[in-house]
Amino acid sequence: MSLSTVLVANRGEIALRIVRACRELGLRSVAVYSDADADAAHVRHADHAVHIGKSSATKSYLDPDAVLAAARSSGADAVHPGYGFLSERAAFARAVTDAGLVWVGPPAGVIERMGDKAAARAVASRAGVPVVPGSDELADAEDAVAAAGRIGYPVLVKAAAGGGGRGIRPASSDEELRRVVVEAQREAASAFGSDVVYLERALQHPKHIEVQVLADTHGGVVHCFERDCSMQRRRQKVLEEAPAPGLDPDVRTAMCDAAVALARETGYVGAGTVEFLLDPPSGEFFFIEMNTRIQVEHPITELVTGLDLVALQLRVADGEALPMAQDEIVCRGAALEFRVNAEDPADDFLPSPGEVTALELPGGPGVRVDTALAAGDVIPPFYDSMVAKLCVWAPDRDAALARGRRALAEYRVEGVPTTIPLHRRLLDDPTVISGEYDITFLEDFAL
Repeated sequence: MSLSTVLVANRGEIALRIVRACRELGLRSVAVYSDADADAAHVRHADHAVHIGKSSATKSYLDPDAVLAAARSSGADAVHPGYGFLSERAAFARAVTDAGLVWVGPPAGVIERMGDKAAARAVASRAGVPVVPGSDELADAEDAVAAAGRIGYPVLVKAAAGGGGRGIRPASSDEELRRVVVEAQREAASAFGSDVVYLERALQHPKHIEVQVLADTHGGVVHCFERDCSMQRRRQKVLEEAPAPGLDPDVRTAMCDAAVALARETGYVGAGTVEFLLDPPSGEFFFIEMNTRIQVEHPITELVTGLDLVALQLRVADGEALPMAQDEIVCRGAALEFRVNAEDPADDFLPSPGEVTALELPGGPGVRVDTALAAGDVIPPFYDSMVAKLCVWAPDRDAALARGRRALAEYRVEGVPTTIPLHRRLLDDPTVISGEYDITFLEDFAL
């Protein structure tokens, strides 16, 4: 490889994941860290580490100037952003390349275009990818009411610059819509720096299916099949599966082909995810957004395909062509990912930072745990509450569910509440076992 040193602009398990990929590729890795992460695992395992600021994310991991200064001082020639933080900030990607460094991700223009949800819908339409019936950007509440009259209730008000489930409000009447448009604009302005919103028809009981894509700078674009991410709480994913259970093979093919078409239309480079809503009775699916980065749930795609998606990101960023054709990517078996969050499900998922007094990780065949957590570590209150991802693989879904139950039974975390007990209960639920749950399932699940 022509690259030699990669700065990892992230923390926690994804930073450690990238550091490990760099080590296997013979690349030098540079970690960045805040005051709260001085003794973190990603710092200990990297070849070099640079302090970038105070514990608050806005004064460290979200400070582009501090991250770029760390890249320059450490001699890095590439920046890998992971997910979250600065990973989908087009301005940061542009600043990295303007500084003469390699950005491990798609071009800044692609991030900008696909990060604007309204613009992304237009790109999808040009690529022939079906989109949920909706509106253009809304001028005000009365414009929203007029658009809803054309679309039909219920609708969702969505932030054009949104992501992670934020900036979304449902409405079922003109009166409700007038109120929630103002709320959504206010939240969008606060969270994303833009109050632009638009409408989409609210589908009833859909599944959330996403397709992993990879693209290089030589025109190569492939998909790595799909993941079912329908197990959500307040639009935040809780559990994911690959492949999607019960998905009609023809629908799978059409959805994966649509994802590849969209990636080609955008001029995509690297690893990305195209997200769809699926109406199970009809088999219709609709594009909702594209995530222009590696996903939290990428390990289950790696488990069913045998690919190393992070290593492929680095190779593509280095100018290499994808080493495989579409027909060489095969989906084998079934995999599940359980997000282990330091949260208390019994107390409205209240985050639970604190000291982990004891920790026992599961193991054995087909079990993978991506984490940077160890016994004695203190989970800081400044960042996302996800502390680990437990992933299991087996030759079929029933065996994967059984392996998940076994692994969750072995998993022990003491000192802070986690979502592990919730996952144990989910795997005993008949609807989960059948695979017929949708994005509304957790709304009625007795926590």
